[in-house]
Amino acid sequence: MQLRHNVETLIHPPPFCWSLDLKISFNQRAMLLTASLLWSWCPCSLNAQTWPLKPIVLVVTYPPGGTADIMARTLASPLGQVLGTTVVVENKPGASGQIAASFVAKSLPDGYTIMLDASSFSVNPSLYPNLPYQPEKDFKTLGILALYPNVLLVNPSFPVRAVKELVSLAKAKPNSISFASSGNGSAQHLAGVLFANKTKIEMQHVPYKGAGIALNDVMGGQIPVFFGSVGSTIQYIESKKLLALAVTSGKRVPSLPDVPTMSEAGIPSYEIYEWNALFAPSATPKDLLQKLTLAIAKVTQREDFKERVSKLGGEVFQGDSEVAERFIKQQMLQWSLLAKDKLISID
Repeated sequence: MQLRHNVETLIHPPPFCWSLDLKISFNQRAMLLTASLLWSWCPCSLNAQTWPLKPIVLVVTYPPGGTADIMARTLASPLGQVLGTTVVVENKPGASGQIAASFVAKSLPDGYTIMLDASSFSVNPSLYPNLPYQPEKDFKTLGILALYPNVLLVNPSFPVRAVKELVSLAKAKPNSISFASSGNGSAQHLAGVLFANKTKIEMQHVPYKGAGIALNDVMGGQIPVFFGSVGSTIQYIESKKLLALAVTSGKRVPSLPDVPTMSEAGIPSYEIYEWNALFAPSATPKDLLQKLTLAIAKVTQREDFKERVSKLGGEVFQGDSEVAERFIKQQMLQWSLLAKDKLISID
């Protein structure tokens, strides 16, 4: 009713306007009317003033129970509180994150569908030449939640107690040492390939269908070496079922203060992480992207969020969405070069 009143006033001003000698021409009134209508229906204005009007769906690329799922559920409630809505977690696992990523890439870019993915987001372009989406073109990075270093582990019965001893043994007997992973192209697989590449050794890769199965065989002594996440293996390190040789982070991990970094163990420039990041469809309006990135940043700086990440063996990522985007691009380049050098491919 108010808009109609304004329109009628602009076209047919009351007589007192003329008595005040406000000489507004018909063309001027038409221009004002057009501007008023355009502003009323501008999507940017509506987005900024009214969003969100319904729950936001946070699509997770992996099944319930893993670090990615834990991070999503740790984030969802406080993020909803900051934004004034509900954030619903929806797991869409499969194909190293491709199923969920393809779904989100094709969803409406209205801010109501976002995605939480893991390091596979930067690895997949190097391993799958026929992805159903284009990571850099179809997605906008909202932020990285946390970085999780891996830890180089061996079965306690294996005759090495330090990284240098493992390297020496591998050089003396090429391809005689096996390392397990959760599958071809997984973070554990690439961590082992990078380690072999940096130390100029040759090891046999044994892929499993999941990290849990691989870990069980390493603890059982069938496979001697494994690169695992700190969060999922620290209980076995503390119970002496696994021996930690080095962490893959740039500095020591607080929960494993006596375990050296790879650099301290004699492998310079070896620093890799698993990570969890949030993405939105690239066509999402800028004002909504900004609201999302600011809200995510508020949540990640909360002490309870930091404590949760720390208990999982990680650390909250330091940097805004632009820093996060540069980090992910660097990760893509690193894995692309490694995959080409070692001829690693899935398709």
